[in-house]
Amino acid sequence: MIAIRDLYSSHPRPVLQGVEGAVAAAHPLAVAAGQEMLRAGGSATDACIAAQAVLCVLSPDACGLGGDMFALVHQPGQPAVAINGAGAAPLAATQVSGDGANSVTVPGIVHGWGEMSARWGKLPLAQLLAPAIRLTRLGCRVSPTLAATVVTQRARLDRGGAGAWALLGLAPGALWRQPELAALLERIGQDGVAGFYDGPAAAMIAEAIRAGGGTLGIEDLARHRTMVLPPVTLRWAGLELALQPPMAQGVLLGMALAGLEALGTIPADRADHAGIELTEAAFAYRGRIAEGAALLSEPLSIDLDQAQHRGGPRAYLHTAGVAVSDRDGNSVSSLVSVFDDFGSCVFVPGCGITLNNRGGGFTDGPNAAAPGRHPVHTLAPVLITDGTDTLALATPGADGQVQTLFQVLIAMRGNGVDLAQAIAQPRWRSQSGEVLIERSHPAQAQLAARGHHLRVLADGDVRFGAVVAAGQIDGVPVAAADWRRETWSGVV
Repeated sequence: MIAIRDLYSSHPRPVLQGVEGAVAAAHPLAVAAGQEMLRAGGSATDACIAAQAVLCVLSPDACGLGGDMFALVHQPGQPAVAINGAGAAPLAATQVSGDGANSVTVPGIVHGWGEMSARWGKLPLAQLLAPAIRLTRLGCRVSPTLAATVVTQRARLDRGGAGAWALLGLAPGALWRQPELAALLERIGQDGVAGFYDGPAAAMIAEAIRAGGGTLGIEDLARHRTMVLPPVTLRWAGLELALQPPMAQGVLLGMALAGLEALGTIPADRADHAGIELTEAAFAYRGRIAEGAALLSEPLSIDLDQAQHRGGPRAYLHTAGVAVSDRDGNSVSSLVSVFDDFGSCVFVPGCGITLNNRGGGFTDGPNAAAPGRHPVHTLAPVLITDGTDTLALATPGADGQVQTLFQVLIAMRGNGVDLAQAIAQPRWRSQSGEVLIERSHPAQAQLAARGHHLRVLADGDVRFGAVVAAGQIDGVPVAAADWRRETWSGVV
């Protein structure tokens, strides 16, 4: 299904082949945590949880225990399963905003860990969280990106009660210890999900929100449950695709791919133009995400000669990905996020975390805010299989996720490019009425001639995502990582 060739001193990072498993994630230390679990006999979900927990320690601007997690889980011979680890707006909500205490929905990541561990885990939760706890106790280095984001978001963090957070006074490269987060992770390892959704942690979260004028309370945390759902599935180009179901917007990727297939053969000089137009057309249905698979039959109308400037995708950036495969053929594709930088910036001092601002994902119509309702989420991992081989793919980038995965899948399946090259190739991203494009992209002149408003950015700009991939090819666990950002991969 997927071509693999040796790549050594090359721009694309190679596809790695393992024995006991393979993992790709948004940071090398997260990969190391996943490898540690695979080496200990853990499952793909065990390794995924361990890697996600490390990302929550290293990158609180992108993800954290105050945020959410979405995952797709593949087991050989079984239908794929979707984990929706995200929460609802407060039952007592009278207003929902895009920032601050009234933007916080119930954090779902920890409950998602508990659900995945109970269903597919082999190792105790405390063992899975051990690498993350070590980093909080021993300290991790503040990355230049994290330090710069603190500076940019300092006013929001101060408003959210984070003025005394140790992170705010640290320079790039400084060693950062997080004793409050360590204690929280240890409670979760000992008590399971109750260590977060009940007792001291829940009380501290509710108090931080109350102090900021929000309504989410202990009752909302206590009633939260992870949704375990069948994915949206699509047969495309001889492959079976499993997409994250509502309230994630994974179906938009399926709509764009189905729309491309409906067009038939497209001249090569119109391929990128068609991709931009199809993804923009799909984003017009964002507010109807709750319809799920029914949207796959909606026709997408595009002009193959001229840009229509629908401008649907938005300009959010953050999120972090983890993809894992184990020796038994199980694979997981996942994303973790707090939405905007540091989410709502509402800080919980006793826990050492900021809370999400997923309330900003509400819009209007079927996606309008209401008490107890889940907003549309941008998180859109994907699983693909041809019945023999399986590949889990994910990327950060909010509305860019659908666009990046569309381009990678088209390169692999439509153009016959091997996995490493498909991930490495130059990309475009439509957002807010513009088409961002990497400087080395060969289609710039063609797109400009068709009326697209191009903004040329440096190759590797964070807005073009950072793909993680892991799976089983010919019975061998494999992993591959983007060269963009700090993305990495490893095998056992």
